[in-house]
Amino acid sequence: MKWNYVFKLFFTLLLCSCSRIQEVGESDEIQDVSLSEVARILSDLPLGPEHLAEVHDAVCSSSGNGYDEEYLMSSLFNAPGCGVGSSTTKAGSYPHPLRDLFRDYLLAGGTKAGSTHADVEAYINSLINSSAQLYWPFSEDWDGKTYPIVTFDPGYGAESNYGYEIKVGKDGVRVIDSVYVDESVAEQRPVWVINTNDDSAFTPLEMYTGTKSETSGESLYMKTFKAKRNYDSWFGGASEYFVKIGAVDGFKASSDEDLRLYTPTVTDFMISVRRRDVGKELPFEVLLLSEVTDQMDKVAFLITEDDGGETKNWKCEAQVKFKSKTYGFDIDIPYKDKDDIVWRGQLSMSMFPSRKNVVGHFGDVEIGFRKE
Repeated sequence: MKWNYVFKLFFTLLLCSCSRIQEVGESDEIQDVSLSEVARILSDLPLGPEHLAEVHDAVCSSSGNGYDEEYLMSSLFNAPGCGVGSSTTKAGSYPHPLRDLFRDYLLAGGTKAGSTHADVEAYINSLINSSAQLYWPFSEDWDGKTYPIVTFDPGYGAESNYGYEIKVGKDGVRVIDSVYVDESVAEQRPVWVINTNDDSAFTPLEMYTGTKSETSGESLYMKTFKAKRNYDSWFGGASEYFVKIGAVDGFKASSDEDLRLYTPTVTDFMISVRRRDVGKELPFEVLLLSEVTDQMDKVAFLITEDDGGETKNWKCEAQVKFKSKTYGFDIDIPYKDKDDIVWRGQLSMSMFPSRKNVVGHFGDVEIGFRKE
């Protein structure tokens, strides 16, 4: 039986500006949510060790699922400690979660949004419905006790900003200082960045690794992936790469009539490369083509780094050989018009000898293949 292994990703366009996001609340009124204001609120909250642990649980959960080290505001209020890609039923049990501190702060009149119950719930709903999140770079290096500097993405590709440094003494006295923050600071001590989410609508490659073809013939796998550079400011977090292959998988025509039986398919997946992993060869085991035949000639190959925008189509061609002639199948492969095009073109199947590792160089990306 032919195995068509096609990843279907449903894209959600997250409309946001660099430092301010706008969403429609239940009252159909536009709620403005300032990233800098959320950062200030977080720094003002009476954070305890349990709240730091809650955030760490969430970002580690997201990272383990193949996403960046992030904690969505929607999860913070609806599923404390739950990371992106995890079921809300896996939310942790925290006696006094961070959402309670938020609500108490707002009820006490901590913002200009108003302190009535209705005002507070409207503000919280605007956070939940927005793309705002807490990003904790280098979170796996946390010592389990140091309090964070809280900052926000200033936008425009900036590499530095001010932040609120939280210090808590042995007597419990809190001191908040305004400090300079850049990536080198985040590498040395915990930094929480309030930014906007870019990847939660997608399914990362980790969800698919380890899958084997069920066909008796040979299949093509991606074994390794290496990104050589970062494409965005560190405030924005990891780079999200999309790898797309268009091919006539399992082509075995024996007559002219058989040509009508085949249509090309597109394999499509996301790889989130954390900034600390740039330059590293990351191991994977992902099925690219489930049934490679001698008649398959060329496949269409596209790698982009996600930056959003309007959906466009790259019109390309997958080729097969039949009766000493080459036939092309037209394919439309989607991408976003603001994406960085890392590489696009055709790959000849002759570059993949049986049971040998092959490394392809595609601009700022290296991919290891194996046909087996």
